[in-house]
Amino acid sequence: MLQKVLWASCVLALSVVGTPAFAATVRIAEHRQARIEALKAVIPDIEKQTGVDIELVEYPGPDREYVSKLLTEIAAGAGPDVFSLPSISQVVDFATAGYLQDVTEEVKASDAYSNFYDITKKAATFDDGKIYVMPTMLSVQQLFFRRDILEKAGISTEQPKDWNDLLQRSIDAKAKTGSYALMLPMGVTWGSGSFVESFRFLIAGSSTPQIASAGGKLDLTSKGVGEVFGFYEQMVANKLLPVDPLLGPEPWVIPKYEMFPAGKLLITSCGSWCYIFDWGPKSKNPIPDVTKTVGTWSVPGKDGGQYVMVDLSHPWAVNTSASDPDAAKNVLKAMGSVKLMVSYAANEGNLPSRKDAVDDTEFQKLTALVPLMKDLDRGAYLKSAPGFSTVMEGVGRATEALLLEKADAAGAQKILVDYVKATLGDDVVK
Repeated sequence: MLQKVLWASCVLALSVVGTPAFAATVRIAEHRQARIEALKAVIPDIEKQTGVDIELVEYPGPDREYVSKLLTEIAAGAGPDVFSLPSISQVVDFATAGYLQDVTEEVKASDAYSNFYDITKKAATFDDGKIYVMPTMLSVQQLFFRRDILEKAGISTEQPKDWNDLLQRSIDAKAKTGSYALMLPMGVTWGSGSFVESFRFLIAGSSTPQIASAGGKLDLTSKGVGEVFGFYEQMVANKLLPVDPLLGPEPWVIPKYEMFPAGKLLITSCGSWCYIFDWGPKSKNPIPDVTKTVGTWSVPGKDGGQYVMVDLSHPWAVNTSASDPDAAKNVLKAMGSVKLMVSYAANEGNLPSRKDAVDDTEFQKLTALVPLMKDLDRGAYLKSAPGFSTVMEGVGRATEALLLEKADAAGAQKILVDYVKATLGDDVVK
C-alpha cells in the first residue's frame, strides 16, 4: 500500500512539472483597439517568458477617459496590476501621488535597458535617479506638410529656418491655394493634445525652452511662454487654421482625417503614427503614396535650430496596490521586448524605444517608420514636474481664448497662470 501511495505521489508531482501552470495572474489594462490588438499578439510570449497568466482588461478611450477611470480605481486601492500612462507628464503626477511602484532595479536589469536610446533613458529617469516605468514606445512628433500641393503652388518645401519663416510660408501658402495652411492643436476639447502636439513644440524652441524649473516650480510667467502664445495669436489673426472644428467634441476628426487628406489643410503637427494610422493604408481616408505626398519638417526654433519632439508614449507602470508586486514587475521586464515594440509600431505607428529594434525583420517591413528612427538623434523633450496635468488643462483654456479672440498673447498667459495657481496654489508657479 505504501508503495502505491508513493508511486501515485510521484506521478502527481511529474504531472505538475510536465504541465504548464501559472504561478500568478497579472491584470494588464489597455485601451484603444489598435493598442489592444498589439498587446494581444504578444501576450503568449510574455506568459511563456514569465510563467505568469496575463488577464487583459480592456479600458475605454480616448486617453482622457482612460486616465480618469484609472485614477478613480487606483486611488481607491484597486485597479489593474500593470497599466500604461499616455505620457511622462501623467507618470510624474501618478508617481508623486504614490500610485506607482519604483521599478528602477527591474528596468535596469532588463535586456531592454542597454539597448535604449539615450533620450529614452533621460526621459524615463526622474531627477532623483528613480524609474517608475518601462518605456516601450516613443512618440516622435514634428511638422507634416502636403508636399504635392505646396510644390504645385510654388511654395518652398525646404526646412523652415525659424518661426517667422514658418509663419510667412504658411501665409503665402494660404494666399496661393485658398486652403488653411498651418494648424497646431488648440482648445479645451483636444485635451492633452493642445499641450503635447502643440504647445511643447514651440516652448522647446522659445527663449525659455523648459517650464519645469529647479525645486519643482513651474515657470509659466517666462518670456518663452509669452512668445508661444504670440505665435498662436498670429496663426489666428492670419486665419491660418480652421476654428470651428477645434471647438467641437472631437476636434481632431475634421482637420486631421478630412481636411488634410483632401488638401484643405497643408501643414500640421503630427507624429510618426500619422503615416500609418491617420493617412496611411490602414486609415479611414488614406492619402495615396503617403510617404512621398506628405513630407516632414523638424520643428524650427524661434530664432533658428531644429528638433523633433520626443516623449515616452504610453510607458508601462506597476500599481502600488498590485496583487502580486513581484509577478507584476517580472511581467513589466518582459514587456521591454523588441517583439512587443514592433507589434505596437505596426498597429499604431509609434517608434520603438530600443536601438536594436530597427534591425528586426518585422520592423523593417514598416517602411514608413524605418527612416524616422534617425530623427531620434535630434530629439528634444520637456522635463516634467508635479502639476503638469494641470498645466495641460490650463494650456487648453488659454489657447481656446485665443481661438475665440477673447484674449491676446498676454491675456492667454494670464489665463494659464491663474488657472494653475487656482488649482495647485500660488507657490507652485515661478
